[in-house]
Amino acid sequence: MRIDMFRGRSAEDIERILDISYRVMLDAFGAPEGDRYQVVSQHEAYEMKILDTGLGIERSDEVLVFSLVTRPRTEEQKKVFYADLVHELHEQLGIRQEDVMVNLSVNSDADWSFGHGRAQFLTGEL
Repeated sequence: MRIDMFRGRSAEDIERILDISYRVMLDAFGAPEGDRYQVVSQHEAYEMKILDTGLGIERSDEVLVFSLVTRPRTEEQKKVFYADLVHELHEQLGIRQEDVMVNLSVNSDADWSFGHGRAQFLTGEL
């Protein structure tokens, strides 16, 4: 999970965003505890342009862009993830629903190596 945001959030807020998104991902996707791979990238305002694709969504400088690479998930799991992520970020941190954008890139078991140069899903280690 990669989370892009404008520079300036406190370390505490970033930790909370990470914790919330991790918990929501575990619940929505049925992933195992410890399946946590998150990277935050902070940007200057001129480095991010997050428009609305004509949907009438007005973004603020609190916008978050979540990009996840994932094994195949059902449409229902994806919808639950999107809705629960926005809800929890809003409830716990006051982040506007309009300021959360998510994209998922799906790949297969052969596309993962967690270390040691092995494909752990294919070798049976996972």
